[in-house]
Amino acid sequence: MTPVDRARRARVGKDVAVHAETVLVLVLGAVALIVAAHWVAARTGLPEAALLTLVGIGYAVLPGPDVALDPELVLTLVLPPLLYSAALDSSLTAIRRNLRTVVSLSVLLVLVTALLVGVGFSLFVAGATLAAGIALGAAVAPPDPVAALAVGRKVGLPPRLVTLIQGEGLLNDATALTILGVAIAAAQGDGFSAPGAVGQFLVAAVGGVAVGLAVAVGVRPLRRLRSDPLSSNSISLATPFVAYLLGEAVHVSGVLAVVIAGLVIGHHNPSWASGASRLQTNAVWRLVDFLLEGIVFLLIGQQLPDILDGLGAYETSTIWTASLVTVGVVLLLRPLWLWLTEHLPQSLHLRLSQDAADEPGAHEHGRLTGKEIVALSWAGTRGVISLAAIFSLPRFTESGAPFPDRDLLLFCALLAVLVTLVGQGLTFAPVVRALGLRADQADEARLRNEARAASAEAGLARLRELETERHDHVDDAAIAAIRGQLTTRLARYQQRLDALEGAEGGQIPLSPEYEATLRVRRSVLDAQRAELLDWRDTGRLPDESLRALERELDHEERLLPARPERPERPER
Repeated sequence: MTPVDRARRARVGKDVAVHAETVLVLVLGAVALIVAAHWVAARTGLPEAALLTLVGIGYAVLPGPDVALDPELVLTLVLPPLLYSAALDSSLTAIRRNLRTVVSLSVLLVLVTALLVGVGFSLFVAGATLAAGIALGAAVAPPDPVAALAVGRKVGLPPRLVTLIQGEGLLNDATALTILGVAIAAAQGDGFSAPGAVGQFLVAAVGGVAVGLAVAVGVRPLRRLRSDPLSSNSISLATPFVAYLLGEAVHVSGVLAVVIAGLVIGHHNPSWASGASRLQTNAVWRLVDFLLEGIVFLLIGQQLPDILDGLGAYETSTIWTASLVTVGVVLLLRPLWLWLTEHLPQSLHLRLSQDAADEPGAHEHGRLTGKEIVALSWAGTRGVISLAAIFSLPRFTESGAPFPDRDLLLFCALLAVLVTLVGQGLTFAPVVRALGLRADQADEARLRNEARAASAEAGLARLRELETERHDHVDDAAIAAIRGQLTTRLARYQQRLDALEGAEGGQIPLSPEYEATLRVRRSVLDAQRAELLDWRDTGRLPDESLRALERELDHEERLLPARPERPERPER
């Protein structure tokens, strides 16, 4: 190797190192901002999504390197894990009970939004085409439920509304991305065929469901073969990417495949995975959600300067008209759609009434009330999916011509995201409180304690069977000890049920004795930890043994309700 070659290689290696250091600094800075926003949100009640978006805008106007939003990166690496994690936490049973409303919001409303934005562009925006407008409409049609759900859970949104927001957010992305693909093909000169578009959508949807079911079935034996938590957790992290890539490889909806796989696996997790695996997997997915969602909202704000730079070729009146059409349809159509669909003839609501009858907190007639319609309308915040979709528009058509009004479409999509994410996101909690919508916490706690009591009674029944069978060579002392534990728990659950019977206003009654008991249990756990640390510090207990014993205490503490100062609702 010549000295020139060695110098060139050294220079390239230095450039790579500098680039890696820059990326590392940006990542560390993003993590610091995410943690800071979480801290502020926990103490002010403001939504993290809106705070991080504003921080991203502020950072974008400062000198320094910015991070451009890569749609392929978002759709391939960010979207699958976020959707999969949301699907794992969703209730397949509850979504099935509210399937009609979920389909209305996630399929029909998305389709109507895309068509209305497209028609509005073609009628009121000079030189705009119907296909380009539909592409924009498809991008801004699907709400991103992350911000709304984060706020809704803190303020105690009723379970049925949480289910509807979750179900809509899981399924609407596949609808929007399919419509977007059809619109892009039409805008590039391939023409538009309604039957062809419907056929393409059905193939993508049915194929996505089939792929998701196949992945869920394929994961089941793997989770049984790899019963240790680390292997099970690794499989869980890989599953959304396998589902997405497999769906895209066979030209169906990879997004829908991820959602279906997550719903099925989450529904069967209690019997498919061990307790240790579930504890570790849940903790890892919470961290993944926390970091990915934070980075996504930071990226949204950083796109503003670049998009504004592309508006120089448009007249101010054109920009205003396009903005009003886009934001107007996004804000006004959703409440109108909810009101119209909830005021259909009673005969069309019969099935919904029957299905929703068993849903805790559901309206007695199955219909959404006026307050619930307002809350669901305010929950329609747009997010990273809208930006990733609109950024996927090609710069040039297949003929080499510029894609029609691409810069204007980008601006309108970002404006819709900012208006809903910041405007509705910051005001969602006050609106829900003003409406007086709140989950019946006493009823939820009553149901949980009834289930706990039933579980303890099942355990006692099994002990009686073991006493008669005597096949496991278990002595009477062991059975008596286990029976004592279960009997004590059963008595505690019954005591809580008796207290909950007198609950007023849906609030969980907290007696001074109950709170004092919790303080004593936490104080005892702190004393146990302190003693273990003293053993370690004096050399009587190895660190490995300390960590094993700490895990036992951590699991015991995890069973206690959350402390009063924490924003999450206590589990009782």
